[in-house]
Amino acid sequence: MSVFINPRVLSFDFLPEFLPHREGEIKRIAEIIENVSKKRVSKNVFIHGKPGIGKTATIRLIFRDLEDITVFCSYVNCWIYRSATSIFSKIGSEMGVFVQRRGVGKDEILERIREYVRKKDKKIVVCLDEVDQFVFNDPKGMYDFVRLSEILRTPCCTIFISNNPHIFMNLDSRVRSSLRLEEVEFRPYSFLEMKDILRERAEKAFRAFEQGAIALSANHAMKNGGDVRIGLECLYRGGVVAEKEGSNILKTIHVKKILQSVKPVKPEIVIKNLRPDERMIIEILKEKKEAFSSELYEEYKEICGSPVSQRRFRDFLRHLEHIGLVSIEVIERGIRGKKRLIKLNLSRPLS
Repeated sequence: MSVFINPRVLSFDFLPEFLPHREGEIKRIAEIIENVSKKRVSKNVFIHGKPGIGKTATIRLIFRDLEDITVFCSYVNCWIYRSATSIFSKIGSEMGVFVQRRGVGKDEILERIREYVRKKDKKIVVCLDEVDQFVFNDPKGMYDFVRLSEILRTPCCTIFISNNPHIFMNLDSRVRSSLRLEEVEFRPYSFLEMKDILRERAEKAFRAFEQGAIALSANHAMKNGGDVRIGLECLYRGGVVAEKEGSNILKTIHVKKILQSVKPVKPEIVIKNLRPDERMIIEILKEKKEAFSSELYEEYKEICGSPVSQRRFRDFLRHLEHIGLVSIEVIERGIRGKKRLIKLNLSRPLS
């Protein structure tokens, strides 16, 4: 008999019926969004906090429960959609508005969305998750979301999610002053709260389990930034060990056997979403650990079939620094000028 009842509840993207210890945040955000459905003037929402503490899950749960015939909700991952044009294309596609992947300008896409909301009498709530990527790649595009209600001529609310509470500091002052943000900070879970969350998932995932397995998984998660996903991964891998050993109970010893193999999740997710050229840079640095920018570019050119220009390469390095995968140290070389030393940062969790 398998130790698992339903291993899917331990996956990162599983959305439970409720989120323990996030009731206050859910209520506060839902109240702001409800103003849109009632045609009231609504603030935008800025959610920030450490990785893996329920920010995205909270919005997905609210969207699942609040969307009705008058409100259209759209969740956008800005790792995938990094410009205003691509974001509006996604929203249009979700509405059933035909939007070609290429050759259609942003204004035309917005016109089609505007016609849709006029005909359907819809209000709009958009969530831009990992908004750092949008701000970095298309900072001017943020102005469209400041004016979204005006552009679409319907009540709108934009929810921004980031791990970085200071992500908007370098935006144009006019954009910053017009954002009208209601900030919602997600505090880290305590050890007892982490145990509650993992226990609730384990009750749905396993036939039986020892409480020590939950405590050990929770402790490992707390040591690695308080990321729930690490605790879930401990439980899942422990379950795989139990399965191999023919046990129908998840025991503490099963989790102990895999504990050191469970690493911070964020770097893996970030690397998965990088551009191919950026992943190539990371792979080179995994071998070298550090390299001067010029040397790194030469090695990149040797293995890349269609290398980008040196200027574009520097943009990639800036982006990798921005997301915390590399650090860039400027070294003075006297009359020879300055050189930039690029170092890999995979050993530390990303903010």
